[in-house]
Amino acid sequence: MAKTGVLETDPRVAELKKELQRLVKSIVEDDDCSAEVMDRAREALCSIKDLKMKRSMSLKLHGPHSFPEEFRCPLSREMMRDPVILATGQTYDRPFIQKWLKAGNRTCPLTQQVLSHTLLTPNHLIGEMISQWCKSHGIELTDPDQYSNEDQIMDADRSRFIDLLEKMSSSALEQKEAAKELRLLTKRMPSFRALFGESLEAIPQLLNPFSQNKGGIHPDLQEDLITTLLNLSIHDNNKKLVAETPMVIPLLMDALKSGTIETRSNAAATIFTLSALDSNKALIGKSGVLKPLIDLLEEGHPSVMKDVASAIFNLCIIHENKSRAVHEGAVKVLMEKIMNQTHVDELLAILAMLSTHQKAIEEMGNLGAVSCLLTIIRESSCDRNKENCIAILHSVCLNDRTKLRELREEENTYRTISKLSQTGTARAKRKANGILERLRRALNITHTA
Repeated sequence: MAKTGVLETDPRVAELKKELQRLVKSIVEDDDCSAEVMDRAREALCSIKDLKMKRSMSLKLHGPHSFPEEFRCPLSREMMRDPVILATGQTYDRPFIQKWLKAGNRTCPLTQQVLSHTLLTPNHLIGEMISQWCKSHGIELTDPDQYSNEDQIMDADRSRFIDLLEKMSSSALEQKEAAKELRLLTKRMPSFRALFGESLEAIPQLLNPFSQNKGGIHPDLQEDLITTLLNLSIHDNNKKLVAETPMVIPLLMDALKSGTIETRSNAAATIFTLSALDSNKALIGKSGVLKPLIDLLEEGHPSVMKDVASAIFNLCIIHENKSRAVHEGAVKVLMEKIMNQTHVDELLAILAMLSTHQKAIEEMGNLGAVSCLLTIIRESSCDRNKENCIAILHSVCLNDRTKLRELREEENTYRTISKLSQTGTARAKRKANGILERLRRALNITHTA
């Protein structure tokens, strides 16, 4: 009987063997088997071999030659292959501490101290001690280069990254060239976006030209820097850092008011992306950013409308920002655009969100919203738009009984609400039936009187 070892109990090996059997069967039985299938079979076989070698080495290390405790990675609890020093001075095996950092952690796993930066420094002393100990005990360690190719690329990226940031404090020409390159690199390479999260000083360094030129910077440079902020904010781990960097939100507000159309559009897109975090919604809303967003929406430039509408919608998900938007005149601007059939889908969604606010409902009534929304329900083929319209009308009914007459006339003439109660989305049906019920009650009260 074949000897059963610990390796065979590893579920990864079992899965790889099943895959290998399936691939080999396909190769043997199919005369037209593709080269891709053969490559996958070879990869599965190599993976099994690697796991076996690692397991064999692990058994050696846990056998009669127990290794010194200072060689053990605090995260993996195994002997380190590529020891590196964290900002707190603690040493970890590179792949395991990188996994910790890439998960968004910004503390030391051992001490729980907040990291001043996330740069990793090779611990050559421990590395050499481990190498000598393994040689004296006949143990062959895996070459760290086999699993750190990505890290080598990251080191090259980091070197270029630091160089470009230093240029943001140089001459105007170097600033423009560096900003343009950072814009391109942060768009194309996730690793460059991630690098900005390694140091609290990186974003202020990027934005240094704004500090140096209080009178304003060249529009092209402004566009490149604002667009780079947009690229950075796409990286989830950067959202909080970008929004909480003190100069970022004021610069975005300035960009909404001036600069190229692309700068203004990208500033709005950055606010939209950053506001994916609820904590950022509150922070950005308090800054006063809704006023320039609404002003830009009122200007109505086709290239910026969607980004601006998306930013306003995201911010208004929390109640306090709804109040701010209403206070800054959002309802009037939204109604004017909708009546002019401009970006109706996006703007109706915002209006529906604001319809839970008492002052917004009053303004809608005064601006002729009821007639406009009923027309959209009749003429639109978009279920989502009909749903938003009837939701707004339902809020109007609850807060302003004087509008029931207009709704009743619509129902008597076109049966608009009854039709929607039968053919609309589930939510639209509920809202339509709610309005019909109020119309019936109002009619009963009139007949009783």
